[in-house]
Amino acid sequence: MRLAVLFFIAIFWICACTSDMIVPAQDLHDELTTLVESASQTGSVDHYILPSHTDLEAIPQDPKNALTHRKVALGQLLFFETGIGTKANKIEGMETYSCASCHIPEAGFRPGRIQGIADGGIGFGNNGDFREINPAYEESELDVQGIRPLTVLNVAFVSNTFWNGQFGANDVNEGTEDLWNEEDNTLVNALGFQGLEAQNIEGLGLHRMFIDEERANELGYTSLFDLSFPEYSKEERYSNLTASLAISAYLRTLTTSQAPFQNWLKGDRNALTEEQMRGAMVFFSKGNCYTCHTNPSFNSVRFVGLGVNELHQSGGIQTTGDEKKSLGRGGFTKLDQDLYKFKIPQLYNLKNAPFYFHGSSKETLEEVIDYFDQGIPENENVPSSQISPNFKPLNLTAQEKSDLKEFLAEGLFDPNTNRFVPPYIKSGNCFPNNDELSQQQLNCN
Repeated sequence: MRLAVLFFIAIFWICACTSDMIVPAQDLHDELTTLVESASQTGSVDHYILPSHTDLEAIPQDPKNALTHRKVALGQLLFFETGIGTKANKIEGMETYSCASCHIPEAGFRPGRIQGIADGGIGFGNNGDFREINPAYEESELDVQGIRPLTVLNVAFVSNTFWNGQFGANDVNEGTEDLWNEEDNTLVNALGFQGLEAQNIEGLGLHRMFIDEERANELGYTSLFDLSFPEYSKEERYSNLTASLAISAYLRTLTTSQAPFQNWLKGDRNALTEEQMRGAMVFFSKGNCYTCHTNPSFNSVRFVGLGVNELHQSGGIQTTGDEKKSLGRGGFTKLDQDLYKFKIPQLYNLKNAPFYFHGSSKETLEEVIDYFDQGIPENENVPSSQISPNFKPLNLTAQEKSDLKEFLAEGLFDPNTNRFVPPYIKSGNCFPNNDELSQQQLNCN
């Protein structure tokens, strides 16, 4: 009898402990669900669910560039295709770079260094961190960005692209027609496309890439263009225009739908660790992150001033701080109230981003979180009048900062971005770079 009593006591103790372990986790789920619902623009957690990359109907798209699986397949190949890099400044740079030279999947579709180098760069290293200047090029001859490129992950949820939102005839650029001009590369907006398509139409030529019917034949892309753009005449079908539309279609499918937070939103209560849930609660409450990062991918086509340093202050090439890009939205609108205000970026796959902010002024997520927590602008050249009133000390505890970092780094990390990379490109070239040093470092045959 005594043994039976002890047995039942032990069972009760185990069940009680198990219950104690389960209840706090369930409480976290309930609390987090309430916070997410309150922040959501629809009142439901479904607002933040991103579509699968294959669910084309659910992906936001440009009415002038309808998504098809064939068009996406063509765009995927062209995005990595070094064979269209035929407008290089020097013969040494011919067919050595691609769009993916500066948007590297392993680096969260960003450059692996402080700024991207396309034409005029050599080497790859580890996730693009060893991209350096080709000795045959002067710095003035390089194709580099004067501002750190934004990731192209979840770009379907961005109506107007670039840090100042200058691309696209829609949304925030409606009524800005008098500002579109060749000097700022914004005349392309007159074609009526949304931001992503407009930027790529302009960007393909700007980044020294070219394709026509002859080149499409040489590389083996003719039939893919035929299948993707049957509505275009033969004279227009094989061109930078259609190539850029295909690339845009592909980029719209880069959704981080397999991140743990996405799985949690879809009902998997084991997808997030307790630390990540606590971090998400900081994100949706005391951290105040959700008030700016409002869209499904935690971006927003709003422009705010945070007073971070510019790229030239971080050692960028071909940058002085006098460029219009350094003026933010005001560099496009010419309005004083828009100066030094930059678009709010998306937050997925930050873990493998080697630099942060438009000026690459931070190198770790801890530094980024500390910057927001302290609420003190670092760039003395930015007037206080241009700093967002929401940028103020948060007074987060060490535990809250640690939890928030865990949510941003792991909870919002899609580990399977390799699904967006083709096994080969039609030219048979090495990719994303095809210079001799990159071929060695990438182990290309």
